[in-house]
Amino acid sequence: MADRENAELVFAPLGGVGEIGMNFALYGYGPADAREWIVVDVGVTFPDTAHPGVDLILPDTRFIEENIDGLRGIVITHAHEDHYGALLDIWPRLKVPVWMTPFTAGLLEAKRQGEQGAPKIPATIYRAGEKFTIGAFEIEAIPVAHSIPEPMSLAITTPAGTVIHTGDWKIDPAPTIGPKTDEARFRAYGDKGVLALICDSTNALREGDSPSEVAVGEGLKGVIENAKGRVAVTTFSSNVGRIVSIARAARDAGRQCLVLGRSLKRVIDVAGELGYMDGLPEFITEEDYGFIPRENLVIICTGSQGEPLAALAKLSRDEMKSVALTAGDTVVFSSRTIPGNEKAILEIKNRLIDLGMKIIEDGDALVHVSGHPRRSELRKMYEWVRPQIGVPVHGEAAHLVAQGSLMSMSGIGQVAQVRDGDMLRLWPGPATIIDQVPFGRLYKDGFLIGTDQAMGIRDRRKLSFAGHVAVNVVLDEKYELAGDPDLVAIGVAEADASGETLEDLMLDAAIGAVDSIPRQRRKDLDLVQEAVRRAVRGAANEAWGKKPLVTVFVTR
Repeated sequence: MADRENAELVFAPLGGVGEIGMNFALYGYGPADAREWIVVDVGVTFPDTAHPGVDLILPDTRFIEENIDGLRGIVITHAHEDHYGALLDIWPRLKVPVWMTPFTAGLLEAKRQGEQGAPKIPATIYRAGEKFTIGAFEIEAIPVAHSIPEPMSLAITTPAGTVIHTGDWKIDPAPTIGPKTDEARFRAYGDKGVLALICDSTNALREGDSPSEVAVGEGLKGVIENAKGRVAVTTFSSNVGRIVSIARAARDAGRQCLVLGRSLKRVIDVAGELGYMDGLPEFITEEDYGFIPRENLVIICTGSQGEPLAALAKLSRDEMKSVALTAGDTVVFSSRTIPGNEKAILEIKNRLIDLGMKIIEDGDALVHVSGHPRRSELRKMYEWVRPQIGVPVHGEAAHLVAQGSLMSMSGIGQVAQVRDGDMLRLWPGPATIIDQVPFGRLYKDGFLIGTDQAMGIRDRRKLSFAGHVAVNVVLDEKYELAGDPDLVAIGVAEADASGETLEDLMLDAAIGAVDSIPRQRRKDLDLVQEAVRRAVRGAANEAWGKKPLVTVFVTR
């Protein structure tokens, strides 16, 4: 237990506060020079066109690595990628005990087996309602409703008081597979006194209450019953409750289900082992597809975010070996669009429409509901917990500010607006940002992990914008050009507006740069190299309006 003398309780997010995804929260207790720390969640976010070639984006953990002697453990609230997806890559840097639920542990193991060289992480299993101690922190897992099995809020208690870390949650009176959000436990903590509420802000801009998953099941059932041909439904792989809703709706409509997509099959296998798929008919195989009449089939598939290699994208390109969609079939997007994926999703929808498909999304029928609380649900949480301090997390600036205002209007005395890298002192005294700690992003790129500079991502962006030119200059013993330089341009325009080739223009500029340097000064090969680089970039810019990356080799 950390020494109480000069002790402080601090909260320091390294991801997920000021952005959607990549959740990584630190809680520290003790004197500034001897704190004990725990990590809550180790999530990823996903690359976009600004990160060419990158596989995953991970939180930069250098701050806690520098304080590794005080790190006591990691707690995972649930198995969504933005909360646990970086664990296999980050854990070898930290190597501390990890606590997670049975479903999260099962999904992590299945994921590990699919990744070459992934570490075996020793996990301690916890379940809803259980308490466990990690260093100075006593933690109780409080079950909440969300769009995945076994989501938990955490009541984190130290000598400074209790912090409620909600994780992802909502209030759903009729979840498909449970649990319900445990109002009684939140109220019990509120009665004892809660120092701070660290609360999900994802839907803080939306008024009212989120619809129930049962209502989504009814909406899906109506769509499936009214469809004339096949029905393909795409959703998040981890949303077991939605998969169950689709399977039940298909069963009630007299249809059989086919599952397409490796991640969906992996989740279903883990969920089945834990009993979440009990009572459902068996899914058919791809080999059975040709024997099932169109009007008797529902396909559950990956690809709701426009992933180019997912099952739905392949169906839209008619690239699957055994399964195809035909004109008159219905495709249901039972998911929300993650910001940044709009274009990829639209391309798939347009291809499907060109093939004669009917597209149904949330605006057409109740086929999706969020797993996060709207404003009325947030107010209920404040009423249950009655915290001294409110801290909005899990969201972009607009979401955080919206929830901060709601907290203030709901009577929470102190509201702390923090962003990634802020160290917020929760106790003693008023909530105050007392420090800025290193934070940022690491990039998983093939088998390697590093900063954008270490992985060459900045240069890739430049390459994607203006291409690359390689120039080889050879000088003879008198430091004269030994023939024309060799020049190779990749991703560069072929000719200028008058039709003259850019390679010729850049080659002339390289020769002119060498000729402009007095012979005695050409002994400085670095000088020659930089002069040629500048001249080639300048010639390209003058003719084309863009400056490619230029690499120059000078030899004698």
